Amino acid sequence: MDHFSSKDMALKVQKKILSSVANKTSVQMFIDDNTSEILDELYRFSKEYSGNKSEAQKVVKDLIKISVKIGLLFRNNRFSTEELSLAQDFKKKLHQGAMTAISFYEVDFTFDKTVMSDLLTSCRDLLLKLVNSHLTPKSHGRINHVFNHYADPELLTKLYEPAGHFRPNLTRICKGLNKLVEEGTI
Repeated sequence: MDHFSSKDMALKVQKKILSSVANKTSVQMFIDDNTSEILDELYRFSKEYSGNKSEAQKVVKDLIKISVKIGLLFRNNRFSTEELSLAQDFKKKLHQGAMTAISFYEVDFTFDKTVMSDLLTSCRDLLLKLVNSHLTPKSHGRINHVFNHYADPELLTKLYEPAGHFRPNLTRICKGLNKLVEEGTI
C-alpha cells in the first residue's frame, strides 16, 4: 500500500527549508517585531553572560527553528486532540512563566531561581511531549538546548540581580513579555 501524501511531503519540505534558512531576515515573516526584539535581547544577554558569541547565536537560532516548526505543525493541523490538550497546558505554563518573570522583575528581591528554573523545565518537558512524534531527535535536542540554557539557575541569578549589569536586558525582555501577555500571544 502506497502512503504518499502531497500534504505530508509539503510539510516535510517546509520544515527542511526552514532548517536551512532560519536566520533573522527569513524568519521575520514568521515572528513579529516584538518577539524579534525579545530574541535579540536574549541573544545579547546570552552572549555577554557566556562570553561566547557562537553559542548565543546557536541558542537563539534553535529557539527560532523550534518556534517556526511548531507554528507550521499547528497551521497544518498536525496535532491530535490529546496533543492539542498538551499544547494548551504548555501555553498555560508559558503564560505562568512570563507572568512570574515579569513579577520577579517588577518587585525587587522576590526573585527565586528555583521557581523560575522549574517553570522553564516544566515548559521544556511539556513541549517535548507535544512534539514527540512530529519532530526529529535533532529538534528534540534543540528544545533541550534552549530550555536547559535559559533554565540555568546561575544564568537566571545574574539576569535578575537588582542592580546588576544585565538589568537593562531584563527590562527590555520583560517589557516585550508584557506586550505578548497583553496581546494574548502567551
